[in-house]
Amino acid sequence: MPKRLAELLSAFLLVSVAVPAAAQGFTVPVDYFTLPNGLKVVVSEDHAAPVVLVEVMYNIGFRVEPKGRTGFAHLFEHMMFQGSAQVKKMEHVSLLQEAGGIVNGSTRFDYTNYFQALPSNGLERALWLEADRMRSLDVSAENLKNQQNVVSEEVRVNVLNQPHGGFEWLDIWERANTNWHNAHNFYGDLKELEAATLEDVRAFFKTYYAPNNAVLVVVGDTTAAEVRRLAEKHFGSIPRQPLPPPADIAEPPQTATRQFTRDDKLARTPALAAAWHLPARFTKDFFALSVLDPLLNSDDSARMYRKLVRDERLAVSSQGGFNLLGSNFDMKGPMLYTMRVDYLNDKTADQVLAAIESVLAEVREKGITPAELEQAKTTIRSGFLDELESGGMPRFGRANLMAAFALFDDDPGRINTILGELQKVTVEDVKAAAGRWLVPTNRTSIDSRPAAKPAQGGVR
Repeated sequence: MPKRLAELLSAFLLVSVAVPAAAQGFTVPVDYFTLPNGLKVVVSEDHAAPVVLVEVMYNIGFRVEPKGRTGFAHLFEHMMFQGSAQVKKMEHVSLLQEAGGIVNGSTRFDYTNYFQALPSNGLERALWLEADRMRSLDVSAENLKNQQNVVSEEVRVNVLNQPHGGFEWLDIWERANTNWHNAHNFYGDLKELEAATLEDVRAFFKTYYAPNNAVLVVVGDTTAAEVRRLAEKHFGSIPRQPLPPPADIAEPPQTATRQFTRDDKLARTPALAAAWHLPARFTKDFFALSVLDPLLNSDDSARMYRKLVRDERLAVSSQGGFNLLGSNFDMKGPMLYTMRVDYLNDKTADQVLAAIESVLAEVREKGITPAELEQAKTTIRSGFLDELESGGMPRFGRANLMAAFALFDDDPGRINTILGELQKVTVEDVKAAAGRWLVPTNRTSIDSRPAAKPAQGGVR
């Protein structure tokens, strides 16, 4: 991290600790407006330290990329750093680092985002850089080929050449879902990535990287008036584009247990992935299961870890949650409650599933205690507020949630309603939601076991 930003971040954290952020009255300031070209702009003033977080979120992610273009959403995360009309290749990063900033990007289920934290006197530089690549990304044959190779290598390193290869968030989605948008290879089919033409990629950029398909968020030491002035100056002349109809991402209900096995030539120990379809976001059951989540999977005191690792001694690790790639709240479409259990060689997947089911059956039949409910709410509230102020960069969590709520709901102020909805959850709500969703007929599992080694022949 650049020294100047590190100093500012240290000051910011000291100020944040002094503020009673966990108080029920904590409110995130939100200013929201839309430019004539359709770009949504969100500003959240915070003058605790002279730092700003700038994020641009585009309404294109793994699940909403078009058929025949698997991996394009992720490919563009890389392409966006290859230069634009006024910025040379990778100069976006170097110019922000020179200003004392840090920068990154990511691809998620329903969006791709680009973000940078820097001293607030560098705000205009960050907005100018983001606007230039939104307006005039350098989609050249050289850059395309280079990034095709980079992404292909990333797939090989992170998936194809890793034991179990991310099966708990890649393979399980393909097995648990039936709608192609929820059930294709999110990293991208290498054949489709390698077959992409320059015309394909330019059309993708023009369609999805338009101002009317994006949100700009600025959080930190600035004002709404200043952000409006700079947004109009740098983004205002970028033309809006016709957008395709929204992808149909609805997922039909699952009515029977699904179990699969796979052999893994690289694995030495087995692992099991299990997933249950979740209720629609921000429904009563969604919030009830959000409260249950840390009681099931959080640390070594959670029910699943105690059962699988400590009590039954079936596994060496157990983890799970709503979204293995991020927040419970920044996705739009159908989600899975997913677990990964790395279990012992002398145990079976059936034993692991039986232990998991026994934990869930107890919740369905007996519910949770009032003390557990309050413990879970405290854990969630603390984690939520911590995420708003950090998330890997100062204030990134706050910016990212407001961007998602603006993009998906046209309401970034929803960030201030989450804790209230979670607080309403009762023990009866948790029990009822578990009885509807965390049941065997709504479960898909994959047993990923080390491939059997071929018998060694001998010469007599």
